[in-house]
Amino acid sequence: MADTEKITINLTPVDLGKIDLLVEQGFYATRTDFIRTAIRSQIESHGDSIREAVQRRSLVAGILTYNRRELEERRQQGIRLSVQVLGMFHLAEDVSPELAAAVISDIQVFGVFKASEAVKTALADRIR
Repeated sequence: MADTEKITINLTPVDLGKIDLLVEQGFYATRTDFIRTAIRSQIESHGDSIREAVQRRSLVAGILTYNRRELEERRQQGIRLSVQVLGMFHLAEDVSPELAAAVISDIQVFGVFKASEAVKTALADRIR
């Protein structure tokens, strides 16, 4: 799994020029360095709100991974999963669409959901 995810943003030419000027002046190594720093600064400034929301909503913060064996155990126990993650939710390649649909009742991910396209399709109506 990748440590980072690629995103695309649109900026005005003036904003992009300002970033380039800051890079040229040595404040940042690259455009990417500037954007990462700006994002981290905003996340940090809202840290209390994020922590409160994670606690209030009982979100798993980090990476939550299930494989076929783990989901089979839950299916045998009659357990249905309501998944709420801040970070990444990963279903291993050995998880079939049928198994995922039988065990997972709903999904809310603030971040990245990694699974095969077939599994994502099987769970599409459960993703909030």
